[in-house]
Amino acid sequence: MLNLHSTTSDRWLAQVDADLATVLIDHAHCEKKAAGTAMSLLFAYGGVMAMCRELPPIVIEELEHFKLVLDLLQRRGIPLRTMKPSNYGKQLNELVRKGEPHRAVDRLIIAGLIEARSCERFALLRGHIADRDSELADFYASLFESEARHHSTYVQLACQFDRQEAVHGRLAELSVAEAEIIARGDTLPRMHS
Repeated sequence: MLNLHSTTSDRWLAQVDADLATVLIDHAHCEKKAAGTAMSLLFAYGGVMAMCRELPPIVIEELEHFKLVLDLLQRRGIPLRTMKPSNYGKQLNELVRKGEPHRAVDRLIIAGLIEARSCERFALLRGHIADRDSELADFYASLFESEARHHSTYVQLACQFDRQEAVHGRLAELSVAEAEIIARGDTLPRMHS
């Protein structure tokens, strides 16, 4: 369903345990970036009706999630701050091919893989903290379905730009690359470290 080539390691859960507040702040920034990505794709490919129909609800939902994370931070007394992002998104975006329609396909697949990894991590985090923090566990459970839906939507939209077989072949390639990036990890405690 999520097209991920790997699962998250215990290394990430150790980062969460060591600095949950920082991971939560990063989550807020990730939701904001996800809204920006959907909006950027809408501007770049606004001549494609499916993009015009499918992306605005994603923008709105990601901004709603951003607000929910901000509310969560505020309830917990965690101040929002700017911080250096992990290298995850940068490394993925370096894999985008030049020239259309390949560029569109890759951008959409990468957006979908980021949503899939978020979905996988939300489920993992929910289970990891369920016995200690029911509010946070419930919060991550509530986000799971929308992240999975966003992943599926992005993959379907990529099929607007190339044959389904070609899109799924490229999805498999990029999923392997995404797994390698996740396996290398990041020293920073982040949602995608």
